[in-house]
Amino acid sequence: MESLGFLARNTGRVERCIHEYEVRSIILGVIVSSLPVAILILATLLGAEACTNQRKDSMQDVRHLSIYIARRPSDVYEFASDPRNLPRWAGGLARSEVKKDGDEWLMEAPFGRVRVKFAERNAFGVMDHDVKLESGVTIHNPMRVVPHGEGSEFVFTLIRQPGTTDEKFAADKAAVENDLKTLKGLLEREPR
Repeated sequence: MESLGFLARNTGRVERCIHEYEVRSIILGVIVSSLPVAILILATLLGAEACTNQRKDSMQDVRHLSIYIARRPSDVYEFASDPRNLPRWAGGLARSEVKKDGDEWLMEAPFGRVRVKFAERNAFGVMDHDVKLESGVTIHNPMRVVPHGEGSEFVFTLIRQPGTTDEKFAADKAAVENDLKTLKGLLEREPR
């Protein structure tokens, strides 16, 4: 009985709540029914790319490419961190003899003459390097070797550069994977 008394005393409040609910539902209905129009306006203002799956922020595309090498990390580091060995395993970067010029290394790459600067020698297996293209653009390439069981895991981080097409990014990935296979083959064949 008490709940009926509450309802009788608060009929005006209940009616106001129902009315507010109906108004909110109508407003939401207008918004939802206008959504295609809002998307069309937004697409017009931002350009057609706004409504596609293409990413305007391609710098976020990153691939960590790695390969197991049946050698101690110190062996892999000694070989791979020496820029003079690049022509033997990194054809995607060095197609010629490398020459030291101050703290940089000059070499002929498939995409032109480049200057490469490696991270200082270290006990952590880090071989990050910056590749400066003829255009003046510098590309940072994280690269390292870490212990993995009885051997090593060699990791190269490929970062998609602005303006790189899907096809070019896939070709870069394939080139790095080929270089890693070459490195593995060389180090696993060489005497320990």
